Amino acid sequence: MTPLTEKKPTEKKPTGTDEWNLADVDLDGYLARTGHPPVGAPTAAALRSLAEAHVRAIPFENIDVVLGRHKGIDVSVINEKVLRRDRGGYCYEHQMLFAGVLERLGYRVRRLMARGKADRSGPHTHMMLVVSAEGRDYLTDIGYGANMLHPIPLRDGVIVDQGGWELRLEDDNGWWVLSKRAGAEWEVLYGFDLIERRRIDYEVAHHYVSTHPKSPFTGQTVVMRLEPGLSRRLVGHTLTVERPDGTVTSTEVTVSTLDSTLRDLGVVLTAEELAALRARW
Repeated sequence: MTPLTEKKPTEKKPTGTDEWNLADVDLDGYLARTGHPPVGAPTAAALRSLAEAHVRAIPFENIDVVLGRHKGIDVSVINEKVLRRDRGGYCYEHQMLFAGVLERLGYRVRRLMARGKADRSGPHTHMMLVVSAEGRDYLTDIGYGANMLHPIPLRDGVIVDQGGWELRLEDDNGWWVLSKRAGAEWEVLYGFDLIERRRIDYEVAHHYVSTHPKSPFTGQTVVMRLEPGLSRRLVGHTLTVERPDGTVTSTEVTVSTLDSTLRDLGVVLTAEELAALRARW
């Protein structure tokens, strides 16, 4: 991570109707959790550095959803869970928090929604951001599991290395498609347009994703971490470790190894939460 100037952060104070509850964003707590120095100006370099620090510090995880005790996606709730209890979250929690942090730091942020597996008509439920910095727009997605470390310039045909794996962004007449290289092929991750969404859109999507029996997050534990050269994914009872050279190892996680596996992935549960998850295991 490139060191940035340690000036007092220049915050964008919320004005008018605060739909996104920017006043509740704990900027100091966020910088402490991610280990990122204060940001002096909303530059492209700072955006890249902030995104990587976020991904490397805060895990993607859905344990509250699995346990049926998710408390919602208000910023104050996310602060308590992610910043004070050192937990992670899934896309809405990551993106709501990160978008608020970026706006407080002076970035122009557009909150969007993507259709997962766009080539197979997946649901329009994933939250991601387009962030403007120094006159350029960047797809910024710190909440899509173990896929993206750095923002991607919003430009047709651009290919960006993400910790050893390549992602490609294409513009099909205003419908943007994000794909990941898989050998000689490209696997579509999601598609999106640039229509900005309202808070209620995410409330509705979150309700579906966190409660519907057909949601991929209600019936199995999902924890993901990405760092340069290493992708780790716990999905259901299987921990998969992948490296850019194609090396893949899979391990079955048992009740007795669940706690140590989660801790290794950066998720520390209370004794009561762990017991509840083990009961479902």
